[in-house]
Parts: sequence; structure tokens; C-alpha cells
Amino acid sequence: MSDTSTRERYPDTMQAVSPTTTGVAFLARPGRPAVVARTLVELAGPTRGVVELPVRLMWNAERTFDLGDPDQLLWMYENVLRETTRAEDLRVLINGRTLRRVWRLLNLPRGVRQAWESRHRGLRAA
Repeated sequence: MSDTSTRERYPDTMQAVSPTTTGVAFLARPGRPAVVARTLVELAGPTRGVVELPVRLMWNAERTFDLGDPDQLLWMYENVLRETTRAEDLRVLINGRTLRRVWRLLNLPRGVRQAWESRHRGLRAA
């Protein structure tokens, strides 16, 4: 079979496409789109105290986080941003001001970081 006949039978499906122009979701993990809040203002989660994550966000028996401990705060935010499938989780567990403050310190999957930074451009400079 010649090169020409192969191209006619199999269209070029490996084109680079921008997710922002096509609506293709950034992935938190294979098969799971990252969930992003519409605005940072709507993120009204706690800024102090102890928070216990639901099992669907943290499968470990140790699901409580003291927000006064910087390492625990980062670990909680990373888990919520990576694991959530609901915008409501973001609204009640993440605080917009705190998110902006710790954004660069968070260890997030590339798809999660890209999704948030494409919607909230100010996070890129945070």
C-alpha cells in the first residue's frame, strides 16, 4: 500500500488542539477532568481549625488536617484539588485567598494546574 492510499484511508487524527478553544477538559488523572471554580471569591472554605475530608476525597484513615500547620494545609488543598468531582467541595473546603497565597507551593498534577491557571490567570503570577 502506498503512502497516499494510507492517508486517504486513515485521516490525520494526531493534531495538536488547544483545550481552551475546543472545550476539552484538562485531566486531574486519566479519565477524570479537573474541577475548577468559576471565581476565587466563591471559595469560602475555612482558614483555621481542623478539617476532616470525606472519604471520597481522601481514602486514608487520617483524613483530618490542622489548617494552622502549613504542611497539613498544603496536603489538604492538594488532595481536594486533585480528587474532587464536585464544585461544591471547592466552595466549602478551599479558601480563595489562601489558595492564591499557597498556589506555587502546591504539588499538583499538570492537568489540574493548567485547568486552574487557564481559568484564573492571576494564579500564574501568584
